[in-house]
Amino acid sequence: MKSFQKITFSTLAAIALLSLSACAGMSTQDRSTAIGAGVGAVGGAVLTGGSAVGTVGGAAVGGIIGHEVGDH
Repeated sequence: MKSFQKITFSTLAAIALLSLSACAGMSTQDRSTAIGAGVGAVGGAVLTGGSAVGTVGGAAVGGIIGHEVGDH
């Protein structure tokens, strides 16, 4: 089970890093939303042991927080 969690975490981290490279043409608020969702997804996965619900919930909360932080 530990190897599955390591694979899940590594995959999520790789996806987050790759998706950040797509932020070149985004506005500041869009970029903050995407970064917040990525960080929230990784955080939710870590805190819930790789649970899909925790990952999606973390992405949603992180996206909302990133959206509000990027709103000037």
